[in-house]
Amino acid sequence: MKVEKTGITDINKIKEILRKEGYVDIFTWCDESGSFYDWHIHPYMEVRWVYEGEIIMGTEDGEIVLKAGDRLDLPAGTRHWAKTETGVCYVCGSKK
Repeated sequence: MKVEKTGITDINKIKEILRKEGYVDIFTWCDESGSFYDWHIHPYMEVRWVYEGEIIMGTEDGEIVLKAGDRLDLPAGTRHWAKTETGVCYVCGSKK
């Protein structure tokens, strides 16, 4: 798992960067406060790039708080969970 504090929150710029990196199925998603995703995995490399709000991501290695401008790259098969206490919006993408 890799976290980068990019400072970039422009949705179009984020999508452009991810397309150039080979990500597909790129879309935006928002979760309201109190949202929770229990332990799960994804079959492909996943990216979550927060452009508004914040989200807490947990893995076997601990928890990370992602805020606007933060990017998380999650390797395929990484067991994780997520929750937001304040609400969050982010750009998602997958890569084989």
